[in-house]
Amino acid sequence: MNYSGYNRPYRGGGFRIGPGGLSPFIRVIIIVCAGVFLLQILLKSSNLAYIFGLTPARFFSDFPNLIYQVITYMFLHGGFWHIFFNMFGLWMFGTEIEYTWGSKRFGRFYFLCGLAGALLTLIVHSGQAIPMIGASAAIYGVLVAYWKMFPEREVYLYFLFPIKVKWFVPGFMLLGFLTAAPGVAHMAHLGGAIFAFFYIKGDWRWAAFGSKLKNLRSKRKEAKLEKRRQEAEDVMKRVDDILDKINEVGIENISKEDRKFLEDASSRLSEKKNNQQ
Repeated sequence: MNYSGYNRPYRGGGFRIGPGGLSPFIRVIIIVCAGVFLLQILLKSSNLAYIFGLTPARFFSDFPNLIYQVITYMFLHGGFWHIFFNMFGLWMFGTEIEYTWGSKRFGRFYFLCGLAGALLTLIVHSGQAIPMIGASAAIYGVLVAYWKMFPEREVYLYFLFPIKVKWFVPGFMLLGFLTAAPGVAHMAHLGGAIFAFFYIKGDWRWAAFGSKLKNLRSKRKEAKLEKRRQEAEDVMKRVDDILDKINEVGIENISKEDRKFLEDASSRLSEKKNNQQ
């Protein structure tokens, strides 16, 4: 893959294979998935897929006891090539996104794509009694995000044939749908991909929402400060008017209302000074 202009610290340029070293979140996911896969091999008789895979029929019949399955199913895989291609795709296409967004935002996006895949599977295949496992829903979400963010990048198919991401990703997904073996979780793939598309298209990122919320709070705070400044100016203006009146007629000739206003203004000023000390 040609990563010239890669948005992360990188010395050198031009052609290179892959995005470089593992980014922080992706490193954790690969280590955890590899560890779980090793447990699946060592503890085959315990049937971890049945316990931690997402089985819609059991999920609904035992609800909410198995709600953890909408997360845990993403860490299990059905064989070496299943986990290899999922983790390879996560590294190839997710690394640049993680360095662009940051690990926290990318991690949230990854799990939301996986949850979206689980949700669509539960809706469409509510009676399915076979466990669904694998990180493919999240990986499809990552592919769609990369497709939306870097459509003009080139993927070298079989390390030989350059093809732009804007054609590669939809072609890969369509081919996967048409040629997949029976038992492939198409609804999970579709759920992850759809969520990612609207997440990027609609700018639903939590960071953007947080930024807007922060701006709103800042505007409200500024409005309150402006209101207080205006009130303080009004008070000082009236104090000045009363002091001018005292200079003209003497303090004994001003109204009770003016005297009370001066006393209140003096008390508030003293209280403010004491709070600042």
